[in-house]
Amino acid sequence: MLSTKSFPVIEATLPIIAERISSITPNFYNRLFAAHPELLDGIFSRSNQKNGTQQQALAGSIAVFATYLVKHPGVTPETMLARVAHKHTSLGVVEEQYPIVYKHLFDAIAEDLGDALTPEIAEAWTEVYWLMAHALIKIEKGLYAQQANAEIYTPWKLVERTETGVDSVSFSFEPADDTPATVAKPGQFVSVRMPMADGVRQVRQYTLSGDIEQTNRRTITVKLDVNGEFSPVIHNDLKLGDVLELSNPYGDLVIDEEGAPLVIATAGIGCTPSAAALQTLAARGSNRKVTVLHADQEVGAWPLREQMLDSIAKLPQATLGTWFERGELPEELNAKAGYMDLTDALAEDAEVYLCGPLPFMHAVRSQALEAGIPAERIHYEVFGPDVWLAA
Repeated sequence: MLSTKSFPVIEATLPIIAERISSITPNFYNRLFAAHPELLDGIFSRSNQKNGTQQQALAGSIAVFATYLVKHPGVTPETMLARVAHKHTSLGVVEEQYPIVYKHLFDAIAEDLGDALTPEIAEAWTEVYWLMAHALIKIEKGLYAQQANAEIYTPWKLVERTETGVDSVSFSFEPADDTPATVAKPGQFVSVRMPMADGVRQVRQYTLSGDIEQTNRRTITVKLDVNGEFSPVIHNDLKLGDVLELSNPYGDLVIDEEGAPLVIATAGIGCTPSAAALQTLAARGSNRKVTVLHADQEVGAWPLREQMLDSIAKLPQATLGTWFERGELPEELNAKAGYMDLTDALAEDAEVYLCGPLPFMHAVRSQALEAGIPAERIHYEVFGPDVWLAA
């Protein structure tokens, strides 16, 4: 918790720092990469630096953490910290990197605020940073210890490639060496690292979309972003037999076999964790009540449609609802036109899982909250900043 000395300082300066942090972080990253250019090879995404996503993620996490400390003295935002820790460990972030981040971040803060950054304010925000950092370090050490090996990345060979939906491809990999592999859980993701045309390695995180709970196979599904750097390479250049690097599986969006009624709401390529979860539930013969909701541009664009429908057919208490922006509305898919409305699908004791673009998740999360579902029973995966959760 914040010290009694720092609490009023953070409470008073939080609006100013929260407003300025999005301007401070570009300077921070410029300083960081000037001093440590190696961090752009295999850890930080160049694309996210260019479009500002990484800056928003850092700014968002610090603002959310500080806001939480002020609103809820004595506790920390465990959900946010766990989400960040899982992302960090999939990238290989280690304890020794936190002082490096601290130095360049606070140098950037000092430059931006100038004389307004008094020693008292600097000390209080230093406390916030290290409270967050030490909490993350502790979680991350635990996550690393749970893995079947001590490696950040191991080599995996592409053994199968399957087109699914519009501009989406499923890639299946098998181990390329004898390193022990961790058994993944449905809803977890891996980081994929591979060199770009200039030889610099870039990393993207993809949810495992099938073949869960196996140690000899990993399957991801990737939607092509023609304006991106990474997905065109994996779509167009990766061939059967090629070897690339995968991290151990991470992520806390894990769906249990049994429990309260389950509502899974996804949009677009965000269906990958639900596809894996449904496949796993079906393989186990689960009797859990499951409502599957999916929104997409049109029927043919729905990635992993056949896999998901096959799994749903094997689950005795599963129902399906779909929404499409254009095209046909198949009766067998219980399809409707327009945008998702999950109100009728929500029971009081439902556990709700969301995955898709941020505007989609914001909208459906709001629907769930308005329907009386407690925030702690609404689970989601975000590959990017989620500052709207600070509200």
